[in-house]
Amino acid sequence: MNLIILSRNPGLYSTRRLVEAAQQRGHLVEVIDHLKCSVVMEQGNPGIIYKGRVISGVDAIIPRIGASVTFYGTAIVRQFETMGAFSAVKSQAISRSRDKLRTMQILSRSGIGMPKTAFAYHPKDVDELIKEVGGTPLIIKLLEGTQGIGVVLAETRNTAKSAIEAFYGLDANIMIQEFIKESGGSDIRAFVVDGKVVGAMKRQGKEGEFRSNLHRGGKGRVIKLNRIERDAALQACKVLGLDIAGVDMLISNRGPLILEVNSSPGLEGIEGATGVNIAGKIIEFIERNLPGKRRRKDQIGI
Repeated sequence: MNLIILSRNPGLYSTRRLVEAAQQRGHLVEVIDHLKCSVVMEQGNPGIIYKGRVISGVDAIIPRIGASVTFYGTAIVRQFETMGAFSAVKSQAISRSRDKLRTMQILSRSGIGMPKTAFAYHPKDVDELIKEVGGTPLIIKLLEGTQGIGVVLAETRNTAKSAIEAFYGLDANIMIQEFIKESGGSDIRAFVVDGKVVGAMKRQGKEGEFRSNLHRGGKGRVIKLNRIERDAALQACKVLGLDIAGVDMLISNRGPLILEVNSSPGLEGIEGATGVNIAGKIIEFIERNLPGKRRRKDQIGI
């Protein structure tokens, strides 16, 4: 098949691994920067121009869309979908999962475990908002934050009020969540491909750090999920419409609580911790789901 990986940096670990896995299985693969793509639309003929050439003959794409360019990135994914290419992650699912508030609303409606969360537009009574999530300590999250950036632990009521008021003073959109003390600065990342958990790791934040993100110095080790944890991860992906995702959850006294569902999860941490060829499983998923099991030999864009 002819496969395109949408990535701004072909040197990134995740992009390189996907290229390697596709080539090992005999596929033609090209990495293109979605921000350098142009959309062309006319009656019955949607198209994409990349560096002066028309992109055609694409069987499938793997979107690796950064959070800061979600709007434009998903527009390019949507155009490929319109042109008949299979997308490993659907454009609508990317948009849905990138909106943290919308994600929490969908999880809440679906009865999936999650930390108690509050959201308001310049609330007059910050004390009432703090009370709604069980008091302090609590977590304050920027809706646009990624990789642990824009996440604040407020340990006292005064600190929480000051931080919340400061964010609102900057017109920042934030969520306020209960702090799950028993998680002990750790969480679980479950990697889901095509309705199965193909790898899971426990991430532990470095000493003195409540965030467990590997980008912030956390460490990951392989674990095996129990049935309840596995079902929570799979259900979260299902209700958000994601076939490939990294599901982050805390283990609490009332069971697993979903924190975030990442539509473009990194491969380095999970492959390093588990030893599983996650990139290969993603390529196999695309092969299984290609309409007509296409295996074209022509060059992309020719």
